[in-house]
Amino acid sequence: MRILGIDPGLRLTGFGVIEQTGQKLAYVASGVVKSGEGSLPQRLGVLFAGLNEVIATYQPDTCAVEIVFVNVNPQSTLLLGQARGAAICAAVSNQLLVAEYTALQIKQAVVGHGKAAKEQVQEMVKRLLSLPAAPTADAADALACAIAHAHGSHLGAHSTAGYRVKGGRLV
Repeated sequence: MRILGIDPGLRLTGFGVIEQTGQKLAYVASGVVKSGEGSLPQRLGVLFAGLNEVIATYQPDTCAVEIVFVNVNPQSTLLLGQARGAAICAAVSNQLLVAEYTALQIKQAVVGHGKAAKEQVQEMVKRLLSLPAAPTADAADALACAIAHAHGSHLGAHSTAGYRVKGGRLV
């Protein structure tokens, strides 16, 4: 199964594609889609088009997207939510099932505890996928999201609906 992980952001949206064969994970690709300058609708359009291109290029079977956390700044949270919406729309418009994971769930699955620092996530992604160097922070977060989905796929869920988080894990 090929999994696309997405770390949404209005300026930079990270993406990571991995291949899962049984318990084995293999790196396929990662990077960022940059929205550039312009109005909010233009920037969202760039993210949508960029992710459509990623999906067309790498042909994932499913998609995992990080859930937006509530920020101290409500405006930032709303903008991030709109970028996340563009990412989900790109996946759904390409007939991909979308699973959603919190940052806590992703860090728990990749590092082993939900309070891990970004550098720890980058290092574990590097190790789990046998990469020669740690990916950039946004790409690492997207790859970590895909890894979390691969680790959680035994749940048989393509959505977190009906599940709750307990101790950083879906139950």
